Amino acid sequence: MDKKEFRVLIKYCFVKGKNTVQAKTWLDAEFPDTTPGKSTIKYWYAKFTRGDMSTEDGERSGRPKEVFTEKNI
Repeated sequence: MDKKEFRVLIKYCFVKGKNTVQAKTWLDAEFPDTTPGKSTIKYWYAKFTRGDMSTEDGERSGRPKEVFTEKNI
């Protein structure tokens, strides 16, 4: 599974009222080889608690993936 799908499952656990330990236990039972770490689950629970229910990555500042210069154009 990819990160986006795990975020949706973490959100599902949050909405169902499970705590982070219960969510980690459930994910370990269902996906033993690819479960995200405890800190990742805590991060997303904190985000959902703040009211941000999006499972998308936020924008990051910094260098873009592609740089356009006069030579490239």
